[in-house]
Amino acid sequence: MTPYDYAVVGGGIVGLATGLALTARYPSARLLILEKETSWGVHQTGHNSGVIHSGVYYKPGSLKAALCREGNRAMVEFCRTHGIPHDVCGKVVVATGEEELPLMRTLLERGKANGIAVREITAAELREIEPHVRGIAGLHVPSTGIVSYLDVVAMMAQLLSARGAELRPSAGVTRVADRPSGILLETARGEFETKFLINCGGLQSDRVAKMAGVKPGMKIIPFRGEYYELKPERRSLVKNLVYPVPNPDFPFLGVHFTRMIDGGVHAGPNAVLGLKREAYRKTDFSLRDTVEVLTYPGFWTLARKNYREGMKEMVRSFSKGAFVRSLQRLIPEVTGEDLQPAHAGVRAQALMHDGTLMDDFVILRSTRSLHVCNAPSPAATASLKIGEAIVEKLTEP
Repeated sequence: MTPYDYAVVGGGIVGLATGLALTARYPSARLLILEKETSWGVHQTGHNSGVIHSGVYYKPGSLKAALCREGNRAMVEFCRTHGIPHDVCGKVVVATGEEELPLMRTLLERGKANGIAVREITAAELREIEPHVRGIAGLHVPSTGIVSYLDVVAMMAQLLSARGAELRPSAGVTRVADRPSGILLETARGEFETKFLINCGGLQSDRVAKMAGVKPGMKIIPFRGEYYELKPERRSLVKNLVYPVPNPDFPFLGVHFTRMIDGGVHAGPNAVLGLKREAYRKTDFSLRDTVEVLTYPGFWTLARKNYREGMKEMVRSFSKGAFVRSLQRLIPEVTGEDLQPAHAGVRAQALMHDGTLMDDFVILRSTRSLHVCNAPSPAATASLKIGEAIVEKLTEP
């Protein structure tokens, strides 16, 4: 068989954005994109909150900070160019008590260091922006937006097809083998050979890396994020996006309110361990995935460090009342009667053997392959710039 120049494993937003970057830099290259599901963006891309993040949260100098800030602008421009519905509506980060003010102001300085337009607002200004929110102060971040990332990946797939890329859904990779002429990929739809492999496998990225003979030094741990949504008659409680001040000792942002591009308002997510890598329901279970997590030393180190916060997340998972009380810290008027269950998402979080959560994007390069081994939020926002960063890494010696 004639080998492809590049094969991308993973048809989520990062994989498709990488394909766009490749076809822009190397328009005559033969490109193959493999996806194990029947359509594009089925997993993390299709189950996230649809936020175009600003980059205010991330450590200055990190890949997340740089690529999110640049990715925000690139994503908005992509949507404008291709007529994808979106709204740069802004968000507020709300301090509900005096003890949160130092953390809020640290976040303010971090946002400024990242080049984000962010300002502190008073309680009165907060009420002008979000009349039903109660807090003693807040931050206003005007560059945050919303979009349906499924609309984005549909357009990306259309553009890739027009550029001559070969897109193969239902083609999950089952084996990777080196050959003198390239890399052999065995899939559910036959064998393919490529000169260079790019792994954007998301929840399966560490497994694909190992198939290719790369030891990533980390394991993907699935965390399910569960959402409720406001009933249509109560959507007026939220104008745009309302976030709490995040706990710096916990790797998640806390439950918040997000207006969706279709007009709905989602509330959440919590963050609980998934017993399957693609565990969108509480009952989803995989023996293989669960055993992998429970026999991984890093997981138990993480659990010991964060067991108090972890228990709170578990309680919110099984108690709607506890979930509602978390939301009432931001909007006291919300009641359980205002909420109905919504979709859940799964975050692919890389965890080191010593229990360290990888806080930044991780891109590993070997001789004939490159592996995106940690790309949780804000990867959707940053996807176009992640794709460009991957192509830049291909030219490194």
